[in-house]
Amino acid sequence: MAFVPQIKIPATYIRGGTSKGVFFRRQDLPEVAQEPGAARDNILMRVIGSPDPYGKQTDGMGGATSSTSKTVILDKSSVADHDVDYLFGQVAIDKAFVDWSGNCGNLTAAVGAFAISGGLVDADRIPENGICTVRIWQKNISKTIIAHVPMTNGEVQETGDFELDGVTFPAAEVEVEFMDPAAGDAAMFPTGNLVDDLEVPGVGTFKATMINAGIPTIFLNADEIGYTGTELQEAINGDPAALERFETIRAYGAVRMGLISDISEAAARQHTPKVAFCAPAQNYVSSSGKQVTTDDIDLVVRALSMGKLHHAMMGTAAVAIGTAAAIPGTLINLAAGGGERTAVTFGHPSGTLKVGAEAKLVGEDWTATKAIMSRSARVLMEGWVRIPGDCF
Repeated sequence: MAFVPQIKIPATYIRGGTSKGVFFRRQDLPEVAQEPGAARDNILMRVIGSPDPYGKQTDGMGGATSSTSKTVILDKSSVADHDVDYLFGQVAIDKAFVDWSGNCGNLTAAVGAFAISGGLVDADRIPENGICTVRIWQKNISKTIIAHVPMTNGEVQETGDFELDGVTFPAAEVEVEFMDPAAGDAAMFPTGNLVDDLEVPGVGTFKATMINAGIPTIFLNADEIGYTGTELQEAINGDPAALERFETIRAYGAVRMGLISDISEAAARQHTPKVAFCAPAQNYVSSSGKQVTTDDIDLVVRALSMGKLHHAMMGTAAVAIGTAAAIPGTLINLAAGGGERTAVTFGHPSGTLKVGAEAKLVGEDWTATKAIMSRSARVLMEGWVRIPGDCF
């Protein structure tokens, strides 16, 4: 009996923010996967270990969570005044599906470093020491992101003393600017309102801020859906009925936002929109045992990703939080105390995060100029991933 050998693909396994993913240069992928299509999706799913009915991704690089079931493809930028094109693929765990509908803000922190090390940034733009400014074109959402990557003796600096809640060890700080973070030509508030009554048949009617910034996000008040806003993962992820309610809310919110035309389409768009709930600042103990107090934060926020409560906060959702906080009258702004603000610190299951944003009213529409946050990134392994040669 003949067996198909495995093939090797150059790849790097990197932590970016509170996520991990497998990074590729487009030129290193098999030729059939250098363009969008089923072959590319099949290769990435096999690399990650999906679809896995056991939900463990044991036979792949994935870590069985939405934060660790991710892939990135980088290429020399085709867009003027940019260094690198960044394409993000969120791989479903138990389904044969790669979602290309949005960005990953956490892994964005690693894009600049990988681009520098992978020869995708022109040498004359890379300082021997100091900060390398990497201009990223985010292809999923057609937006510019600027990463400020520290350099030491001509190499990307990865170690440092910057601490990020949700990440065990300190590392070098990478400041990331999300320019004009609202989604494409779509309105920042697709319904035209800062707050809507979102009717969800069989579940209820809730106040909701639905915003396109960073990533399409539906914000709810925690108390309206029976929570405090200080919940940790097990309180939500161990409750199948709660997860089903959140998915139903997400589906109806997606229709109201114009992202899908019918709730039946939500299953094929798992990465976006996100659904999150917020409340005024409260004392709580984070998942690491850290005490978070009202002196540390302006509000608390919890968000779901790929159907589960996130262990910290998605970077793109943090952009949405910062942008919404900068706009008086949104649920996030009201939970933070209302008024005008250019930065907000929120509590999440792993601790706290500060994000800055600038927003202004142009005519009758709100627009955001940029959102800023600091993350860190570190290469965990580099070399090749292997997949069976007949998987695509």
